[in-house]
Amino acid sequence: MEPFFVSTAVGFGVIFAAELGDKSQLMALTFATRYRPWPIIAAITASTALVHLASVLLGAAVGAALPTTAIAVVAGLAFIGFGVWTFRGDSLDEDEEQKAERAGRSVFLTVAVAFLLAELGDKTMLATITLAARDDGFAEIAGTWLGSTVGMVAADALAIVLGYHLGKRLPERAVAIGAGVLFVLIGAWLLVDALLIG
Repeated sequence: MEPFFVSTAVGFGVIFAAELGDKSQLMALTFATRYRPWPIIAAITASTALVHLASVLLGAAVGAALPTTAIAVVAGLAFIGFGVWTFRGDSLDEDEEQKAERAGRSVFLTVAVAFLLAELGDKTMLATITLAARDDGFAEIAGTWLGSTVGMVAADALAIVLGYHLGKRLPERAVAIGAGVLFVLIGAWLLVDALLIG
């Protein structure tokens, strides 16, 4: 059970940090300024579980086909890239803002579809694939899926609660810088581990 718990904790921490200041978190904040929190959280949970399941399966398939050191080096470089991406910041484009504002009768369906589309190819999806590529067995893959899903939902729930109560007063730039630093540190640690220790 230890690999499961370790993978869950790592998945949670990495994806929670990745989601801070991400466009899907900004979408959650936007939805929360107009609608009750529970349908939004339920929709985010459903779409995140689906996207991250596909991500860990893809990552596990890639991981089985490549040597461990190569995976660790690529993972380290990817996380440094995620850090730079996070420093740059994320924002909603006009179309995404309009979708968040137009959510009508079915808030659950609107939010679920919006998040599903926003997550395809996003850094949280790529980070989940990268984590799963390093996993060796079912327990680790399941842990990565659970941890990454819960980490993203927790980060978005934080935005929803704050958005619901405080509106749009979050210091987005400070959050993005903090998350970017975490990514660069994780990437550097993976590279050191792969090249010097492994």
